Amino acid sequence: MTDLNPVIAKVTDRIIRRSAPRRRQYLDLIERGRDAGTNRAQLSCGNLAHAFAASGDDKPVIRTGRAMNMGIVTAYNDMLSAHQPYGRYPEAIKIAAREVGATAQVAGGVPAMCDGVTQGQAGMDLSLFSRDTIALGTAVALSHAMFEGALLLGICDKIVPGLLIGALRFGHLPTILVPSGPMPSGLANKEKVRIRQLYAEGKVGKEELLEAESASYHGAGTCTFYGTANSNQMMMEVMGLHMPGAAFINPGTKLRTEITRAAVHRLAGIGWDSEDYRPLGHCIDEKAIVNAIIGLMATGGSTNHAIHVPAIARAAGISVDWTDFAELSDVVPLLARIYPNGSGDVNAFEAAGGMAYVIRELLDNGLLHRDILTVARADLTDYGKEPVLENEALLWRDVPASRDEAMLRPVSSPFSPDGGMKLLSGNLGRCVMKVSAVDPSRWTIEAPAAIFHDQDDVLRAFKAGELERDVVVVVRFQGPRANGMPELHKLTPALGVLQDRGFKVALVTDGRMSGASGKVPAAIHLSPEALGDGPIARLRDGDMVRVCAQTGSIEALVDAAQWDARTMPQAPPPPYDTGRELFALFRQHSDLAEAGASPILAAMESELGS
Repeated sequence: MTDLNPVIAKVTDRIIRRSAPRRRQYLDLIERGRDAGTNRAQLSCGNLAHAFAASGDDKPVIRTGRAMNMGIVTAYNDMLSAHQPYGRYPEAIKIAAREVGATAQVAGGVPAMCDGVTQGQAGMDLSLFSRDTIALGTAVALSHAMFEGALLLGICDKIVPGLLIGALRFGHLPTILVPSGPMPSGLANKEKVRIRQLYAEGKVGKEELLEAESASYHGAGTCTFYGTANSNQMMMEVMGLHMPGAAFINPGTKLRTEITRAAVHRLAGIGWDSEDYRPLGHCIDEKAIVNAIIGLMATGGSTNHAIHVPAIARAAGISVDWTDFAELSDVVPLLARIYPNGSGDVNAFEAAGGMAYVIRELLDNGLLHRDILTVARADLTDYGKEPVLENEALLWRDVPASRDEAMLRPVSSPFSPDGGMKLLSGNLGRCVMKVSAVDPSRWTIEAPAAIFHDQDDVLRAFKAGELERDVVVVVRFQGPRANGMPELHKLTPALGVLQDRGFKVALVTDGRMSGASGKVPAAIHLSPEALGDGPIARLRDGDMVRVCAQTGSIEALVDAAQWDARTMPQAPPPPYDTGRELFALFRQHSDLAEAGASPILAAMESELGS
């Protein structure tokens, strides 16, 4: 067995030491939750009668209190293509639970926001904080003390992190994430982007654009590009929180049905009365969090997880920062090219060997922690195999080699010797850049700044021809405290057009970019943000700005004395419409993006004194 890479060991040990006081406090919390907290045995007769009043045929079993009752927390809605399949899951889960003598109830529902629908719209300002809302909803669902285990039904951008943050407050419960899978492939992603850029240039109309989008997003399941939703599923695999290989099986297939059934059966076997107790709070430890970061680097995953992983970790009493990300990225090779980092989508990735191949390669080369507590077996080894049906039976088999080296490569011949994400720092603060889809010739951009406070103003300037030059487009007052940190993905086609015309172009922002961010260099999540006097607020139109992923630097090339003497601009008024005003409390109390941009975790830690 190959020894663990020394840099991964060093970073993990540093995280363990840094986190020790808060992690101990967290483990004490979940130990009390199991042994001294409220559970079903302590509920009054009135409490119990309310809880099983409508449980039908399961009522006698729930009433005895001798079998596991599973709490289902579902993010079902039928507007999200990825979550539409969940409408039928609760009844199927209840049937599977009865097969092993257990019961299941829907404990609660949580909102599931579609960033694809709200992209570039006012609703996107609610997107990041929907994660904290989901966490609160999950806690409400599990607070009824009726459950000895939990099944979390969620897949998309903020939903999985939110479910985990909430469920970790009940970390004494064994918990399994249950995905629904990606939609079958439609219009090639590269063709979709071509049509988007033609539309941005005014060369095709809205009807042609809608036809292309509809051919791409065409059915039930996650979008097939490798954005935040599919990065979520990758992380659940490398953290051992799915049944092995559950991530990228299409909805409505027999294999998907059987692996969901297997998750229910497995949950029944890892309860606190079993000999194989696997509570969520122990499954998510420092090594599992490091595995999540490594998975992001090895597959070119979404930059949104530079925010979500620190927040998930905090909920488990673990502290990680972007320096940890950067040091891991330096030693983890890029093994996958999934759109927007390559031509094939997640279905092609799965066909090439998928997560089973990636995990096996990383394990065999000492690039993942094998010895984590997974929901499936003793360690991560089983996640290096792929699920198949043979004679109607579910089993797992080895993936001996990549079936498509244009999509998936071994550690011995990776697409890049290091990961797909870079940390940049300098007199403008700290930020991240996803470089896995950016040509290395564009990793360094030095150009005059064009300053904007609204993404729509960028598009107006583009259409007016005002950006036809080498330019660093700066979009500020987009941080969590300013307006909820919306994604700025709708800028991508316009900036891509400028880049294709031969200009040197980069984006610098204290906001977010989509998990599908691609070929344009984008320095994002710049922290501290403009609201609150972050350095990005000092920039002026025409200032020379240097963004360099090679050296890991982001600098305003301005005389230091002049820089320090500058006054700060007035911030735009707070957003007030489309429900954004209801999130004022979250905006006012959010902390830095590098810490997870979570107002609820910041307030909780303040109250606990940690």
